[in-house]
Amino acid sequence: MEVDFLLIGQGLAGTVLSHRLIQKGHSVHLIDDGDPNSSSKIAAGLYNPVTGRNLVKTWQADALFKEIEVFYREMEVLLNKKFVHPVGIYRPFVSYEEQNEWVAKSADPQFNDYIDQVFSQPRNQGVKDPFGGLLLKSTGYIDTRELVNGFSEWIKERNLLTTCVMSEKDLVQTQEGHWQFKDILAKKIVFANGIQARNNSFFDWIPFIPVKGEILTVKQDFFSSEIINRGVFRIDMGQGVGKVGSTYNNSEVNLSPTDAGKIEILDKLGQLIDREVIEILDHQVGIRPGIRDRLPVLGKHPSKDNVYLFGGFGAKGVSFMPYLSDQMVKLMVWGEEPHKEVNINRFFKYI
Repeated sequence: MEVDFLLIGQGLAGTVLSHRLIQKGHSVHLIDDGDPNSSSKIAAGLYNPVTGRNLVKTWQADALFKEIEVFYREMEVLLNKKFVHPVGIYRPFVSYEEQNEWVAKSADPQFNDYIDQVFSQPRNQGVKDPFGGLLLKSTGYIDTRELVNGFSEWIKERNLLTTCVMSEKDLVQTQEGHWQFKDILAKKIVFANGIQARNNSFFDWIPFIPVKGEILTVKQDFFSSEIINRGVFRIDMGQGVGKVGSTYNNSEVNLSPTDAGKIEILDKLGQLIDREVIEILDHQVGIRPGIRDRLPVLGKHPSKDNVYLFGGFGAKGVSFMPYLSDQMVKLMVWGEEPHKEVNINRFFKYI
């Protein structure tokens, strides 16, 4: 079998990039280890243009957020699945100073597409917001498990997926510079396998930082038509069930749920929601593929022919990937370099 692109990893990155390539008329094949605990299948999938402790616009937010819902809705149609959930995000203020700051920002045109309303009084909806809060729009979440599993079914039906644990020694480069994996011959190979990309000699110099994240599913006598987000997020799943997280731990990186993670989430949830947790229904763990400077990394290997990396998306993969997958295709097909902030060449000094 001959293809244009062989993608290693069918998590969210491999799914989005391969779909983008197929959209553009290129042939692909994917290799995935089938890990049910991959971060893509556990992630909350939030997309939020105003983030961080200081509430600033995400890098390239205006470009990113034009793409998100359009791209994922196209995939919904393709897969005949529902995984796009546009929902407002409500963030309580912690002080009158923060409230005043956002009253001023609400008049700034650069926030027009993202601020729904600034509340100067508590909303009395079970949320602890004595100073009011900020309601954001152009926000929501993608059910990444539904998306990744749905795309897996779609490509399996077309014989575009091999499920196996790939070893680097299984890749053989031909005299023409193409790559052979078993009976698959690819013009180019792309590593989109998250934190696993650091386990091969091609990209072991990239400063990946694996970050462990824990998420709880809880039962509460609480309902909200919005995602509540301060310290932790709470996504309402209906019938008093909420998904709550997440922790950020780069010192103990494994897939074991911890009491410390559970206590941290419940403590922060208690500071956010004025309702007791009746029951913990689930406790999940994932490992995010972070990068030292907290931005993704994409580009061509500096010396290996036809070898590329598309990864390091951390907690913002859902937001970054639609826009950056387009940049990645332009690089691989036309040689157009991506933004310098995410370009792999910023790490060439580590080789």
